[in-house]
Amino acid sequence: GGERRRCALARLLLDDDQLLILDEPTNHLDVEAVAWLAEHLVSRGSALVVVTHDRWFLDAVCQTTWEVHYGEVERYEGGYAAYVLAKAERQRQAAATESRRQNLVRKELAWLRRGAPARTSKPKFRIDAANALIADEPAPRDKLALDKFATQRLGKDVIDIEDVDLTRGDRQLLKHATWRLGPGDRVGIVGVNGAGKTSVLNLAAGALQPDVGKVRRGRTVVLRHLTQDVTTGDPGKRVLDAVTDVARVTRMADGRDVSATSMLERFGFTGDKLTTRLGDLSGGERRRFQLLLLLLSEPNVLLLDEPTNDLDIDTLNVIEDFLDQWPGTLIVVSHDRYFLERVTDSIWSLMGDGQIKQLPGGVDQYLQMRRDSKSASGASSSGASSSARMPNQDRSGEDASAAEIRAARKAIARIEKQLDKLARQELSLHDDMVAAASDHARLLELNAQQASISEQRLVLEND
Repeated sequence: GGERRRCALARLLLDDDQLLILDEPTNHLDVEAVAWLAEHLVSRGSALVVVTHDRWFLDAVCQTTWEVHYGEVERYEGGYAAYVLAKAERQRQAAATESRRQNLVRKELAWLRRGAPARTSKPKFRIDAANALIADEPAPRDKLALDKFATQRLGKDVIDIEDVDLTRGDRQLLKHATWRLGPGDRVGIVGVNGAGKTSVLNLAAGALQPDVGKVRRGRTVVLRHLTQDVTTGDPGKRVLDAVTDVARVTRMADGRDVSATSMLERFGFTGDKLTTRLGDLSGGERRRFQLLLLLLSEPNVLLLDEPTNDLDIDTLNVIEDFLDQWPGTLIVVSHDRYFLERVTDSIWSLMGDGQIKQLPGGVDQYLQMRRDSKSASGASSSGASSSARMPNQDRSGEDASAAEIRAARKAIARIEKQLDKLARQELSLHDDMVAAASDHARLLELNAQQASISEQRLVLEND
């Protein structure tokens, strides 16, 4: 499914369209691919409408944000960060009274204002009021209190991966790799598709055994693993019944006891949704329900594999708010860069060399390392190609296939000129179509010409 979606996206981007409409384009893409897609769309120049839960992507590509709610569309200048700030200002002016929603927005603002200055440098409105709104907001996580509380529950030993080799098929994912996780650690893992991120989570969870080496877990570890599988168990069971089977009451990090119904409400299950059958839930609802069941079992180690897939931004805010108060050890694999930076304190990478490496510079450092690796690979390939051609040179120093190369270049230049000519004809046809919008006979004639030009272009491109 992910491969089909990536192929469809690649095919779409090959066309020279004036308007692109993308629905969750970052699903099934790794962090590097998301960064490339954002850069491509910004430089492309065509109009863009995108629906996505990836908030970093929204900030990277969008100049305007539309919020659709209660049958209305609210317009905001800028990307996601600007949207959050402007929305808080509007809520302040309107004296919004819905406390839980307001608290989530304020906490989101507090984190955004502590982040990179570029996130809030472009909004075209006064942000003094927004700053006043969050002035007394505490830090999202009190790291010292978190460490102390986590140590009490977990002890000193959590997960130790020691000198491990791991092979899947014909690919060696880990080679003499060592990785130690302590109480209260909150780490994110990045890497290209196929680098072995999911396999590393399975290794930590005990679902996968190493070829060589050891994986040790502390005696007090209670581990839960959110996989990419969205099955929810018995499809005939009701939502509330399935939750109460796990726990009727759960203890929060601040010591409060919260009922199963209240937890369901926090995760968006209210009214008729409480009695909905699990088999009738949508993909996003199943994802939320899975995460809720894991958290209700009160684990102290949580492994999340692409947890943001199929979730909307409001749900992500709720999950992030919950994780802020959650005291255990957290490992996240996600292509959602915003989510990674929001809920984790350190980033680790799988670069294809068999090691798990910490990146002090976070996702930005990972992307720079990938660019450097590609540049070095390209230079190496160029050098190898030059060396391979030298024995084929004749005594005059000219490559034996030079004539063929020159002929190919001439053919390419000729085809490009023809394609440019067809493109100009196509633009002229578009103008004629606009002028003849009410003349159906003329439109049919112009459409026939358009089809002919498209056919000619296809033949040239195949050549």
